[in-house]
Amino acid sequence: MSTPLRPRGFDLHRLKRSFGRAAAGYAEVAVLQREVETRLLEQLDVLEEKKPARILDIGCGPGHASAAMKKKWPGAEVVALDLALPMLRQVPKQTRFWRPIKRICAEASQLPLVDGSVDLIFSSLCLQWVPDLPVALAEFRRVLQPQGLLVFSTFGPDTLIELREAYLAAGEKHPPLSPFAAIQQVGDAMIAAGFRNPVLDRDVFTLTYADVRGLLQELRAIGANDARPQRPRGLGGKARHAAMLQAYESERRNGLLPSSWEVITAMAWSPEPGAPRREGSADIASFPADRIPLRRR
Repeated sequence: MSTPLRPRGFDLHRLKRSFGRAAAGYAEVAVLQREVETRLLEQLDVLEEKKPARILDIGCGPGHASAAMKKKWPGAEVVALDLALPMLRQVPKQTRFWRPIKRICAEASQLPLVDGSVDLIFSSLCLQWVPDLPVALAEFRRVLQPQGLLVFSTFGPDTLIELREAYLAAGEKHPPLSPFAAIQQVGDAMIAAGFRNPVLDRDVFTLTYADVRGLLQELRAIGANDARPQRPRGLGGKARHAAMLQAYESERRNGLLPSSWEVITAMAWSPEPGAPRREGSADIASFPADRIPLRRR
């Protein structure tokens, strides 16, 4: 069994500001996010014979996925939900003729929707910013109809591992990077929420940069700042920052610096009618986590 997930205590107000400021230029710089989103959308082919009537896109960003799903299922009601209002304002610009797409400004762990009102929940690279993943998954289970589909992606702990190790080598005991859940913890949380037949995949993408400053600028441009409430202010001084830059240089290959991004994708179904909503039922609690199919690439 994996280590149980504990609430991560993200500063939601800081997250909202960071992604709000990034909204206008997000679509131009979020290359990896777009690639992950595209791959996740391909998994929706499992619904070819069962068209969803109501779709919820959680952490929709500027709305590319919402538009793609509206195009795929024109008769479906698509609801785009995001924590940052400026992101939601970008949705009409991205969706063009595939409007109207309803927009809701809300948190993923507090969905303003009634029980069993959604056929499909789609969420790409949002859940790594949720303070309490089990609580969010329980909310997803609540609003999904019986045998509804959940498809999502999230970052794993090996994301930005080179940057994290460079900070540690520079003497920074608490690198200014947010913590992410491991694939086993994600699987455990899905089972605890009562989801059925979960399948999880793990991919590691490697991006390259001319220097560390380019990486840090990109992180700011997509709103991926340190969201811990106890985060240290500043970068620990110019000397420590310079030491971090020097430590990262040991990773340089062929003139470029690599940056790893671990992406976990998951798919599961909500249970049949009458199943308990929370953990505690024998058929849920007795399901061993090591039986979850994990595909590592």
